[in-house]
Order: sequence, then C-alpha cells, then structure tokens
Amino acid sequence: MEKIIVKSHKDLIVWQKSMDLAIAVYELTEFFPRAELYGIISQMRRCAISIPSNIAEGRRRGTRKDYRQFLIIAFGSGAELETLIEIAKRLQFGKKADYKKVDTLLNEVMKMLNRMTVALKS
Repeated sequence: MEKIIVKSHKDLIVWQKSMDLAIAVYELTEFFPRAELYGIISQMRRCAISIPSNIAEGRRRGTRKDYRQFLIIAFGSGAELETLIEIAKRLQFGKKADYKKVDTLLNEVMKMLNRMTVALKS
C-alpha cells in the first residue's frame, strides 16, 4: 500500500469534501425564501464554512490534542448543519432533489471526522 504524505490541510480528503459541502450549502440556500437571509440561510452557511475552517486551523496547530479538539468542533458544526437541514426540509424550503448532494457530502464528512477523532485519541 502506498503511503500518502499530507503536507497541508488541503491534502486532506475530509477538508476537500467539506469545501464541496460548503459550496453545495451556498447553492442550496440560494433558493430559500429571502425572508430567511438572516435566519436559517445565514446559520446554515456559517455551519458549513466552520467545518473546513476548523479542520484547517486544527491541522496547523502544534499538537495532536489541539488538532483533535478542532476536529471535534468541526464535527459539532456538522451536527448543527444536519439539524438545520432537517428544519429546512420540514419547512419545505427548496426542492427535495437539491438536498441529495448536501446530505451525501455531509454524511461522508461526518463519518471521516468521526474516524479521525477516534484515531487521534489513541
């Protein structure tokens, strides 16, 4: 098996997918009611941006413990985003088909973050 060298947070698949997730959330919320600009739209976008931002910041920290803590924060932002997506679905904002990409990416990112935090604990 070939060993992959991670030089930067940009090399991490979880960071790349979380960036894709942030873009997908922006695209999804573009079609939400304008009345929600400072409500659910803003909150969803902040959560989505928080995930790759915390991965990047944690990766640049000096210790494994700090890195893990920032991954936990990113995981928390993912859980918050998951809740906001469910609320938006129940309010019937956007089209159901538009959620598929966001749901898939969020699920992948959350699984990766979970595995990484467990691995960094040991």
